[in-house]
Amino acid sequence: MKPNPLGPQSSLDSTRTARKLTEGKLPYLSVIIPAYNEEPNFEKGLLEAVPKYLEKQNYSYEILIVDDGSLDQTAKLCQGFAQKHKNVRVIKNPHQGKAETVKKGVQEAGGEYILFTDFDQATPISEIEKLMPFFPQYDIVIGSRQLPGAKREKESLHRHLMGLVFNMIVQTIAVRGIWDTQAGFKCFKKEVAKELFGQLKVYGKGKQIQGALVTAFDVELLFIARKKGYKIKEVPIMWHAVETTRVSPLKDSVRMFRDVLKVRLNDIKGVYK
Repeated sequence: MKPNPLGPQSSLDSTRTARKLTEGKLPYLSVIIPAYNEEPNFEKGLLEAVPKYLEKQNYSYEILIVDDGSLDQTAKLCQGFAQKHKNVRVIKNPHQGKAETVKKGVQEAGGEYILFTDFDQATPISEIEKLMPFFPQYDIVIGSRQLPGAKREKESLHRHLMGLVFNMIVQTIAVRGIWDTQAGFKCFKKEVAKELFGQLKVYGKGKQIQGALVTAFDVELLFIARKKGYKIKEVPIMWHAVETTRVSPLKDSVRMFRDVLKVRLNDIKGVYK
C-alpha cells in the first residue's frame, strides 16, 4: 500500500484512500480559485502553475475556478483554460465578492479536502505540501505569513503595516491565537468547509455588489470554527506580494475593522449557534 500522499498513512483509512486514488470517482483534493477581473494575471500566466503541479501528484484532484461576475474577459479565458487542462471546471457567479465566490466553490466541491487559494498564486500551490500532513489531527489548516519560518517577498511597507495593525485588532476582538487570518491559502475537511461557509453572516449572503471588495470574511469563518470547537492549525508559508489596484489602504482598513466588530456583535446577539 502506498503511503498517504498528503499526510501520514495512519491518519486515514488506507483502503478507502487507495480506492479513491485509483478509481478517481471522488477527488482527493478540491482547489477553489476565486476570479474577478483577472485578465492581467492571465497575461502573466500565473494560473498555469496550478494544474502543472497537481498533474504530477499521485492523488486525484479537481480545480474549480469561480468567476465573480468579472467585467473583462476573465470568464472566457477561464473557459479556454479549462479546455486545455483536465479536471478544471469554471463556475460563473454574479458579482458578490470573495466570500460568496469561495462559498459557491465549496458548495460544488467534492474533494475529501478543500483548499482555497488566490488566482495570482501569491502563495504557490506547492505550499499545500506544508498543510496536508496536519490532517486529520486538525479540521482546518491555514497558511500564515506571520509565524517564524514564513517568507514574505516584495511587500510594500504600507501593506505590511496594515497587516500588523489588523492582526492586533483581530487578536483583541475576535480570534486570539491565530496570527494571520487573511492569507488566502486555507484548507478544510470537506464537511467542515461546507458547514462553516453555510453559516457566514457578514458576507456570503448572496447579495450582489459593485466594484472590488476587500473584506474580513476569513475572520468570521475562523471565529465560527473556533466557536464550534474545530481544531485549527496555522502553518508558515511562502508568500510574495503581487501588484494590485484593488487594495485601498484607508477604505479597506476601515471596512475590515467594521467587519471584525460585526462578527463580535453577532456573537453577542447569539447569531452564531
